[in-house]
Amino acid sequence: MRIVLQRVKKAVVTVQNRKIASIEKGILLLVGIGKRDTFRIIEKTAQKILTLRIFEDDNGKMNLNIQQAAGGVLSVPQFTLLANTEKGNRPGFDNAARPDKAEVLWKKFNSVLKEMGTPVFEGKFGARMEVSIVNDGPATFIIDSKM
Repeated sequence: MRIVLQRVKKAVVTVQNRKIASIEKGILLLVGIGKRDTFRIIEKTAQKILTLRIFEDDNGKMNLNIQQAAGGVLSVPQFTLLANTEKGNRPGFDNAARPDKAEVLWKKFNSVLKEMGTPVFEGKFGARMEVSIVNDGPATFIIDSKM
């Protein structure tokens, strides 16, 4: 599982010129599901994301997690995060989970985040999406289940 997490002031997902999800203050998650990912990895990663202290406190220090900052989550599936670019000019996607497995795990991941008390909004699995963000900081983090 590989996730690009961006702290945002605003994020919007559009499909076919129609806004399907948006958040104000919070985190945008670009989520890549690997073929070796499991429910255990999904749950562990969700817990990690919710406890990351990436929001500033009153002293300007990154001491608050998403729930303490009263932010939302926008989760967007993105299999291209698992691309292998080591050989040639065309990325390979052998490390990405098959779409049927990836969709189940991505939905479970979002469900775990919601169960832990965070508002979660979703992109659309398998759709061509436009994602607009106002990055806050900028603050961008990479979370990899192999780390």
